[in-house]
Amino acid sequence: MKKKITIISIALFIILTAYLAAAHYYIYKKISGAGLKSPDTMGEYIIRNEKNNEANIIYTALGDSLAAGVGVLRYEESYPYRIAQKISGAGGNITLRDRAYPGAKTSDLINDLLTAAINDRPDIVTLLIGVNDIHGNVSKTKFSENYKEILTRLKDGTKAKIFAVSIPYLGTNTLLLPPYNLYIKLRTIEYNKIIKELARENNIEYVDLYAPTELMFKDSSLYSADLFHPSAKGYELWAEIIYADINK
Repeated sequence: MKKKITIISIALFIILTAYLAAAHYYIYKKISGAGLKSPDTMGEYIIRNEKNNEANIIYTALGDSLAAGVGVLRYEESYPYRIAQKISGAGGNITLRDRAYPGAKTSDLINDLLTAAINDRPDIVTLLIGVNDIHGNVSKTKFSENYKEILTRLKDGTKAKIFAVSIPYLGTNTLLLPPYNLYIKLRTIEYNKIIKELARENNIEYVDLYAPTELMFKDSSLYSADLFHPSAKGYELWAEIIYADINK
């Protein structure tokens, strides 16, 4: 009897391990198979307000593929560009600088993007980073250390109004199969707690993008072809939420 139970246990373990490996492989095969590219071809964009063209606000968008607009064909459909348009309509000419690239983690942002962002001498910074840290199994301790360094250097090196944006809910149910959907959800909630606490400690505005969009982003129309990056409709929704905090 014990031998039979052992054999069954081993068989179940093998089946479960194979399923988890297959589910994990499927996620990244689907994302990479869509072949989506960053639509950002310029890095800098000028949005003019003809009624108030004297003011010139510099807005730097820091992040990964989400800030780079992966999922749409034109960068003008990305959330940073749409935020810039909204700011311009209320305040004047905007110089938008995109400091982001697909796959970037917090460590990449520190090494490759942060100095340029500081040198932009921005008036406004939106920081949306962490999705790749979660999927890349970066520890919470290391993520916290990196995120703290980013906020500290931005505070010390600029006079910008900084907005720390929470990691959003991403991925349709047909992409994130159980148990990865639950795993990613729990990890996202944990990392967002870190972001919120660091924002509070540094007196920086925390923008909750996760809570108001979690249920909405069950809708596949808010996703692009890879079922992970937002569509133009999804990015517009994000832009409205983030801008509402900027415009307080």
